[in-house]
Amino acid sequence: MIAVVGHPDLTVPTLALLEEELRPRLADRARGGRAGLVRAGRGLPVAFGRGRGLPVAFGRAARTAGLALVTVLPSRSGVPGYVAGPDRKAAGELLLLSQMVRLVEYDPGDRASCISADEALVRSCARVLAVWDGSPSNGHDATAHLVAYARSHGVDVEVLWPRGAEHRTVPSAGIRETRGLTGRCPRTTD
Repeated sequence: MIAVVGHPDLTVPTLALLEEELRPRLADRARGGRAGLVRAGRGLPVAFGRGRGLPVAFGRAARTAGLALVTVLPSRSGVPGYVAGPDRKAAGELLLLSQMVRLVEYDPGDRASCISADEALVRSCARVLAVWDGSPSNGHDATAHLVAYARSHGVDVEVLWPRGAEHRTVPSAGIRETRGLTGRCPRTTD
């Protein structure tokens, strides 16, 4: 299984670059019989309201490359969790692209719960594709943490940062957020 982690605030042109660059990498993995793993749910990164984020770019590239896609949904007591407002369209597209859905017990509204779920998912994978510019975790973006976590648990990490890629922090009203495996989870206000 191949998981994708990365910055939640990728620009629209960067997402297009990534989708192009991911296709051949994922095609190689598809021939090996592997599957890709993304997490949907509250805080799924959407490129500034345009319905696309890293999970969707990864899902589209996986589909084009012939790589099976597994989408992880939050659940409570074995029942899928509700996907709110702006995340619904992106999560719906991921579900349409997926061959399988995995329910994982975590609270998408709790930062620690999201990171614990992401860590468990990273441990279950043979490889992590990290869309990462090498910057440290900053309380908004847990990409560096997940890369270090994967490496410390013997999971192969492939860093992907195409020439011309950019990300920027999108402030949210009083809420600090962190990036998880495929989505951002709210953090309490300071």
